Amino acid sequence: MAAVRPGKLNLITDVPGLSVGNAEDVDVATGVTVVLTQGEGAIAAVDTRGGAPGTRETDALKPGTLVDRANAVVLSGGSAFGLDAAGGVQAWLSMRGHGFKVAGHSVPIVPAAILFDLANGGNKAWDGDPPYRRLGKAACDAAGEAFALGNAGAGYGAIAGPVKGGLGSASAVDPESGYTVGALIAVNSVGSPVTPDGSGLWAWPFELAGEFGVEPPKPVPTGGAYVTKRHRRAGENTTIGVIATDAPMTVAQAERLAIMGHDGLARAIHPIHTPFDGDLLFSLAATDGKTGTVSPDLLSHLGTLTADAVTRAVGRAVVSASSLNGITAFPDTK
Repeated sequence: MAAVRPGKLNLITDVPGLSVGNAEDVDVATGVTVVLTQGEGAIAAVDTRGGAPGTRETDALKPGTLVDRANAVVLSGGSAFGLDAAGGVQAWLSMRGHGFKVAGHSVPIVPAAILFDLANGGNKAWDGDPPYRRLGKAACDAAGEAFALGNAGAGYGAIAGPVKGGLGSASAVDPESGYTVGALIAVNSVGSPVTPDGSGLWAWPFELAGEFGVEPPKPVPTGGAYVTKRHRRAGENTTIGVIATDAPMTVAQAERLAIMGHDGLARAIHPIHTPFDGDLLFSLAATDGKTGTVSPDLLSHLGTLTADAVTRAVGRAVVSASSLNGITAFPDTK
Protein backbone atom coordinates (compact mmCIF):
# COMPACT_ATOMS: atom_id res chain seq x y z
CA MET A 1 0.00 0.00 0.00
CA ALA A 2 1.29 3.49 -0.86
CA ALA A 3 2.22 5.70 2.06
CA VAL A 4 0.01 8.55 3.20
CA ARG A 5 1.64 11.92 2.67
CA PRO A 6 0.75 15.49 3.63
CA GLY A 7 -0.60 17.84 0.98
CA LYS A 8 1.55 20.54 -0.63
CA LEU A 9 1.24 23.01 2.26
CA ASN A 10 0.27 20.53 5.00
CA LEU A 11 -2.65 22.84 5.77
CA ILE A 12 -6.42 22.51 5.51
CA THR A 13 -6.20 24.72 2.43
CA ASP A 14 -4.71 21.78 0.54
CA VAL A 15 -8.41 20.90 0.14
CA PRO A 16 -9.33 22.83 -3.03
CA GLY A 17 -11.84 25.65 -2.65
CA LEU A 18 -10.90 26.71 0.88
CA SER A 19 -9.01 29.75 2.13
CA VAL A 20 -8.13 30.65 5.72
CA GLY A 21 -7.52 34.01 7.34
CA ASN A 22 -6.32 34.99 10.82
CA ALA A 23 -6.63 38.26 12.70
CA GLU A 24 -5.38 39.10 16.21
CA ASP A 25 -5.67 41.84 18.80
CA VAL A 26 -2.35 41.69 20.62
CA ASP A 27 -3.45 44.02 23.43
CA VAL A 28 -6.51 41.91 24.20
CA ALA A 29 -4.52 38.68 23.57
CA THR A 30 -7.21 37.14 21.40
CA GLY A 31 -7.98 36.43 17.79
CA VAL A 32 -10.26 35.06 15.09
CA THR A 33 -9.80 32.47 12.35
CA VAL A 34 -12.14 32.20 9.36
CA VAL A 35 -12.45 29.43 6.77
CA LEU A 36 -13.96 30.75 3.54
CA THR A 37 -15.57 28.48 0.95
CA GLN A 38 -16.08 29.18 -2.75
CA GLY A 39 -19.09 29.57 -4.98
CA GLU A 40 -22.30 28.27 -3.46
CA GLY A 41 -20.47 27.13 -0.35
CA ALA A 42 -19.48 23.72 0.98
CA ILE A 43 -21.63 20.93 2.34
CA ALA A 44 -21.38 21.44 6.09
CA ALA A 45 -22.02 19.48 9.27
CA VAL A 46 -20.97 19.61 12.91
CA ASP A 47 -20.41 17.31 15.86
CA THR A 48 -20.13 18.53 19.46
CA ARG A 49 -18.58 16.33 22.17
CA GLY A 50 -17.61 18.70 24.96
CA GLY A 51 -19.85 19.67 27.85
CA ALA A 52 -19.60 23.47 27.58
CA PRO A 53 -19.93 24.59 23.94
CA GLY A 54 -20.44 28.12 22.65
CA THR A 55 -21.82 28.17 19.11
CA ARG A 56 -23.81 29.88 16.37
CA GLU A 57 -25.85 28.27 13.54
CA THR A 58 -25.04 24.69 14.52
CA ASP A 59 -28.71 23.60 14.42
CA ALA A 60 -28.82 24.68 10.76
CA LEU A 61 -26.14 22.09 9.96
CA LYS A 62 -28.16 19.06 11.02
CA PRO A 63 -29.12 16.56 8.31
CA GLY A 64 -32.63 17.27 7.01
CA THR A 65 -32.55 21.05 7.42
CA LEU A 66 -33.23 23.46 4.54
CA VAL A 67 -29.72 24.85 4.10
CA ASP A 68 -26.98 22.26 3.59
CA ARG A 69 -24.03 24.56 2.82
CA ALA A 70 -21.87 27.06 4.65
CA ASN A 71 -20.19 30.10 3.09
CA ALA A 72 -17.70 30.35 5.93
CA VAL A 73 -16.88 28.88 9.33
CA VAL A 74 -15.56 31.02 12.18
CA LEU A 75 -13.38 29.99 15.12
CA SER A 76 -12.90 32.73 17.70
CA GLY A 77 -11.48 33.53 21.08
CA GLY A 78 -13.41 35.74 23.47
CA SER A 79 -15.88 33.30 24.96
CA ALA A 80 -19.46 34.39 24.16
CA PHE A 81 -18.22 37.81 23.06
CA GLY A 82 -16.38 36.07 20.24
CA LEU A 83 -19.60 35.03 18.53
CA ASP A 84 -19.75 38.62 17.23
CA ALA A 85 -16.95 37.65 14.82
CA ALA A 86 -19.43 35.68 12.71
CA GLY A 87 -21.48 38.84 12.23
CA GLY A 88 -18.43 40.59 10.84
CA VAL A 89 -17.75 37.70 8.47
CA GLN A 90 -21.40 37.61 7.41
CA ALA A 91 -21.32 41.34 6.62
CA TRP A 92 -18.10 40.90 4.62
CA LEU A 93 -19.61 38.06 2.57
CA SER A 94 -22.92 39.85 2.03
CA MET A 95 -21.14 42.87 0.57
CA ARG A 96 -19.74 40.48 -2.06
CA GLY A 97 -23.03 38.77 -2.86
CA HIS A 98 -22.28 35.44 -1.19
CA GLY A 99 -24.98 33.51 0.63
CA PHE A 100 -28.27 31.66 0.47
CA LYS A 101 -30.53 33.34 -2.08
CA VAL A 102 -33.94 34.29 -0.73
CA ALA A 103 -36.40 37.10 -1.58
CA GLY A 104 -33.81 38.92 -3.62
CA HIS A 105 -31.23 38.87 -0.84
CA SER A 106 -28.01 36.96 -0.21
CA VAL A 107 -27.90 35.60 3.34
CA PRO A 108 -24.44 34.20 4.15
CA ILE A 109 -24.49 31.03 6.25
CA VAL A 110 -21.70 31.39 8.81
CA PRO A 111 -21.56 28.80 11.61
CA ALA A 112 -19.19 29.67 14.45
CA ALA A 113 -17.70 28.34 17.67
CA ILE A 114 -15.78 30.09 20.42
CA LEU A 115 -13.15 29.25 23.00
CA PHE A 116 -12.44 30.91 26.35
CA ASP A 117 -9.36 33.15 26.50
CA LEU A 118 -10.52 35.80 28.97
CA ALA A 119 -8.02 34.78 31.68
CA ASN A 120 -4.78 34.84 29.69
CA GLY A 121 -3.43 38.20 30.85
CA GLY A 122 -4.66 40.34 27.95
CA ASN A 123 -6.49 43.62 28.38
CA LYS A 124 -10.15 42.63 28.35
CA ALA A 125 -11.41 46.09 29.43
CA TRP A 126 -12.17 47.06 25.84
CA ASP A 127 -13.66 50.47 25.26
CA GLY A 128 -17.14 50.16 23.75
CA ASP A 129 -17.79 47.12 21.56
CA PRO A 130 -15.65 43.99 21.88
CA PRO A 131 -13.17 43.63 18.99
CA TYR A 132 -14.53 40.47 17.45
CA ARG A 133 -16.76 41.84 14.69
CA ARG A 134 -13.79 43.91 13.48
CA LEU A 135 -11.48 40.90 13.77
CA GLY A 136 -13.90 38.76 11.74
CA LYS A 137 -13.75 41.20 8.84
CA ALA A 138 -9.97 41.50 9.13
CA ALA A 139 -9.61 37.71 9.02
CA CYS A 140 -11.62 37.63 5.78
CA ASP A 141 -9.36 40.29 4.27
CA ALA A 142 -6.32 38.18 5.18
CA ALA A 143 -7.67 34.87 3.84
CA GLY A 144 -5.51 32.83 1.50
CA GLU A 145 -3.92 29.43 1.03
CA ALA A 146 -1.03 30.03 3.47
CA PHE A 147 -1.58 31.15 7.05
CA ALA A 148 0.25 31.22 10.38
CA LEU A 149 0.06 28.57 13.10
CA GLY A 150 0.67 28.74 16.86
CA ASN A 151 -0.11 32.15 18.35
CA ALA A 152 -2.37 33.09 15.45
CA GLY A 153 -6.06 33.70 14.91
CA ALA A 154 -8.32 31.89 17.34
CA GLY A 155 -5.25 30.22 18.86
CA TYR A 156 -3.52 33.48 19.79
CA GLY A 157 -4.57 33.49 23.44
CA ALA A 158 -5.29 29.78 23.84
CA ILE A 159 -3.95 27.65 26.70
CA ALA A 160 -3.70 23.84 26.45
CA GLY A 161 -3.53 22.16 29.83
CA PRO A 162 -0.13 23.07 31.35
CA VAL A 163 1.29 24.75 28.20
CA LYS A 164 0.50 27.49 25.70
CA GLY A 165 -2.11 26.40 23.17
CA GLY A 166 -2.49 27.65 19.64
CA LEU A 167 -3.73 27.11 16.11
CA GLY A 168 -2.67 24.01 14.20
CA SER A 169 -3.39 22.52 10.80
CA ALA A 170 -2.48 19.41 8.80
CA SER A 171 -3.54 17.62 5.65
CA ALA A 172 -3.23 14.21 4.03
CA VAL A 173 -3.69 12.82 0.53
CA ASP A 174 -5.36 9.42 0.33
CA PRO A 175 -3.08 7.32 -1.91
CA GLU A 176 -5.99 5.08 -2.93
CA SER A 177 -8.76 7.50 -3.89
CA GLY A 178 -6.68 10.64 -4.46
CA TYR A 179 -8.96 12.70 -2.22
CA THR A 180 -7.47 15.17 0.23
CA VAL A 181 -8.48 15.68 3.86
CA GLY A 182 -7.44 18.48 6.17
CA ALA A 183 -7.85 19.72 9.72
CA LEU A 184 -7.66 23.14 11.39
CA ILE A 185 -7.72 23.09 15.21
CA ALA A 186 -7.61 25.81 17.86
CA VAL A 187 -6.31 24.04 20.98
CA ASN A 188 -7.52 25.48 24.29
CA SER A 189 -8.14 22.29 26.24
CA VAL A 190 -8.44 21.65 29.96
CA GLY A 191 -6.52 18.44 29.28
CA SER A 192 -2.88 18.20 28.33
CA PRO A 193 -1.39 17.66 24.85
CA VAL A 194 1.91 16.87 26.59
CA THR A 195 2.87 13.49 28.07
CA PRO A 196 3.00 13.26 31.88
CA ASP A 197 6.75 13.82 32.20
CA GLY A 198 6.58 16.89 29.95
CA SER A 199 9.03 15.47 27.42
CA GLY A 200 6.76 14.78 24.46
CA LEU A 201 3.36 15.00 22.82
CA TRP A 202 0.53 12.51 22.86
CA ALA A 203 0.31 13.21 19.10
CA TRP A 204 3.83 12.07 18.30
CA PRO A 205 3.06 8.57 16.94
CA PHE A 206 0.98 10.18 14.18
CA GLU A 207 3.59 12.68 12.94
CA LEU A 208 4.23 12.74 9.19
CA ALA A 209 7.32 14.02 7.37
CA GLY A 210 8.93 15.55 10.47
CA GLU A 211 6.14 18.12 10.73
CA PHE A 212 6.61 18.67 14.50
CA GLY A 213 10.15 19.86 13.88
CA VAL A 214 11.76 18.34 16.97
CA GLU A 215 13.10 14.93 17.90
CA PRO A 216 10.57 12.56 19.44
CA PRO A 217 11.19 11.62 23.07
CA LYS A 218 11.90 8.17 24.38
CA PRO A 219 8.74 6.27 25.34
CA VAL A 220 7.54 6.96 28.86
CA PRO A 221 4.82 5.31 30.97
CA THR A 222 1.50 7.10 30.53
CA GLY A 223 -1.01 4.85 32.23
CA GLY A 224 -3.35 6.70 34.57
CA ALA A 225 -2.06 10.14 33.51
CA TYR A 226 -4.34 13.02 34.48
CA VAL A 227 -2.63 16.34 33.82
CA THR A 228 -4.89 19.38 33.36
CA LYS A 229 -4.99 23.12 33.82
CA ARG A 230 -4.45 24.19 37.42
CA HIS A 231 -8.00 25.51 37.69
CA ARG A 232 -10.73 23.41 36.07
CA ARG A 233 -13.87 25.48 35.58
CA ALA A 234 -16.77 25.00 33.21
CA GLY A 235 -16.77 27.31 30.22
CA GLU A 236 -13.07 28.22 30.44
CA ASN A 237 -11.72 25.75 27.90
CA THR A 238 -12.58 24.20 24.52
CA THR A 239 -10.83 22.75 21.51
CA ILE A 240 -12.64 23.76 18.33
CA GLY A 241 -11.85 23.08 14.72
CA VAL A 242 -12.77 22.51 11.10
CA ILE A 243 -12.12 19.37 9.08
CA ALA A 244 -12.56 19.21 5.32
CA THR A 245 -12.33 17.03 2.24
CA ASP A 246 -12.79 17.36 -1.50
CA ALA A 247 -14.70 14.08 -1.62
CA PRO A 248 -18.41 14.50 -2.47
CA MET A 249 -20.57 13.91 0.59
CA THR A 250 -24.07 14.34 1.90
CA VAL A 251 -24.62 16.28 5.13
CA ALA A 252 -25.06 12.98 6.98
CA GLN A 253 -21.74 11.70 5.63
CA ALA A 254 -20.01 14.98 6.53
CA GLU A 255 -21.43 14.60 10.03
CA ARG A 256 -19.97 11.10 10.26
CA LEU A 257 -16.62 12.53 9.16
CA ALA A 258 -16.81 15.00 12.07
CA ILE A 259 -17.72 12.23 14.50
CA MET A 260 -14.72 10.18 13.40
CA GLY A 261 -12.54 13.30 13.48
CA HIS A 262 -13.09 13.63 17.21
CA ASP A 263 -11.07 10.44 17.67
CA GLY A 264 -8.08 12.55 16.63
CA LEU A 265 -8.63 14.84 19.61
CA ALA A 266 -8.77 11.83 21.91
CA ARG A 267 -5.35 10.69 20.66
CA ALA A 268 -3.74 14.11 21.08
CA ILE A 269 -5.23 15.51 24.32
CA HIS A 270 -5.73 13.77 27.66
CA PRO A 271 -8.33 14.08 29.14
CA ILE A 272 -10.70 15.27 26.39
CA HIS A 273 -14.44 15.92 25.98
CA THR A 274 -14.77 16.82 29.66
CA PRO A 275 -17.62 18.75 31.32
CA PHE A 276 -15.29 21.78 31.27
CA ASP A 277 -14.65 21.75 27.50
CA GLY A 278 -16.88 22.69 24.57
CA ASP A 279 -15.07 20.47 22.06
CA LEU A 280 -16.56 20.76 18.59
CA LEU A 281 -15.63 19.98 14.99
CA PHE A 282 -17.20 21.46 11.88
CA SER A 283 -16.98 19.34 8.74
CA LEU A 284 -16.87 20.66 5.17
CA ALA A 285 -17.14 18.80 1.86
CA ALA A 286 -15.71 21.45 -0.45
CA THR A 287 -16.75 20.23 -3.89
CA ASP A 288 -17.41 23.57 -5.67
CA GLY A 289 -21.17 23.17 -5.75
CA LYS A 290 -21.15 19.54 -6.84
CA THR A 291 -23.20 16.99 -4.95
CA GLY A 292 -22.68 13.28 -4.47
CA THR A 293 -21.80 10.55 -2.04
CA VAL A 294 -18.97 8.19 -1.22
CA SER A 295 -19.25 4.53 -0.34
CA PRO A 296 -19.34 3.53 3.34
CA ASP A 297 -15.95 1.90 2.88
CA LEU A 298 -14.37 5.07 1.47
CA LEU A 299 -16.06 7.19 4.14
CA SER A 300 -14.51 4.96 6.80
CA HIS A 301 -11.09 5.33 5.20
CA LEU A 302 -11.32 9.11 4.81
CA GLY A 303 -12.64 9.42 8.37
CA THR A 304 -9.60 7.58 9.67
CA LEU A 305 -7.21 9.81 7.73
CA THR A 306 -9.12 12.86 8.98
CA ALA A 307 -8.84 11.75 12.60
CA ASP A 308 -5.10 11.33 12.12
CA ALA A 309 -4.93 14.84 10.58
CA VAL A 310 -6.75 16.22 13.63
CA THR A 311 -4.16 14.60 15.91
CA ARG A 312 -1.34 16.03 13.83
CA ALA A 313 -2.96 19.49 13.78
CA VAL A 314 -3.06 19.49 17.58
CA GLY A 315 0.62 18.57 17.68
CA ARG A 316 1.51 21.31 15.21
CA ALA A 317 -0.47 23.86 17.24
CA VAL A 318 1.53 23.05 20.37
CA VAL A 319 4.98 22.98 18.75
CA SER A 320 4.24 26.21 16.84
CA ALA A 321 3.08 28.16 19.90
CA SER A 322 5.13 30.85 21.66
CA SER A 323 5.10 31.72 25.36
CA LEU A 324 2.70 34.56 26.14
CA ASN A 325 1.93 36.54 29.29
CA GLY A 326 3.68 34.06 31.56
CA ILE A 327 2.14 31.00 29.87
CA THR A 328 5.04 28.76 28.79
CA ALA A 329 4.95 27.18 25.33
CA PHE A 330 6.06 23.57 24.89
CA PRO A 331 9.14 24.49 22.78
CA ASP A 332 10.35 26.71 25.63
CA THR A 333 10.29 23.78 28.06
CA LYS A 334 12.97 21.90 26.11
